Amino acid sequence: QVQLVESGGGLVQAGDSLRLSCAASGRTFATGVMGWFRQAPGKAREFVAAIRGIGGRTDYADSVKGRFTISRDNIKNTVSLEMNILKPEDTAVYYCAAARNYLPYGYDDGSRYDYWGQGTQVTVSS
Repeated sequence: QVQLVESGGGLVQAGDSLRLSCAASGRTFATGVMGWFRQAPGKAREFVAAIRGIGGRTDYADSVKGRFTISRDNIKNTVSLEMNILKPEDTAVYYCAAARNYLPYGYDDGSRYDYWGQGTQVTVSS
């Protein structure tokens, strides 16, 4: 059984930093993609960042470029999201996602991911 478990969410002030982690178990995603999505109240889920297991290519949503950094450890089967200069508009439930395939494109489409975590709340106060 594949499981993705997120951790690291919380309440912070604008300008602060926070690090989210996601541990995968049940299978490896070393040849696929691991990513982060988020969903704010009343809004649709949106792509945040993705990283490939092969080559380490990363992609980011424009709204987080330069502030967020995604990384992964293929041996530990984990993915992390370092979030800096947080803004109130970053407030959302953040979800870890994993895809078995490499996804050279379509990485921002949640339907292309095979597994999801339960989500962790990030709240940024102004």
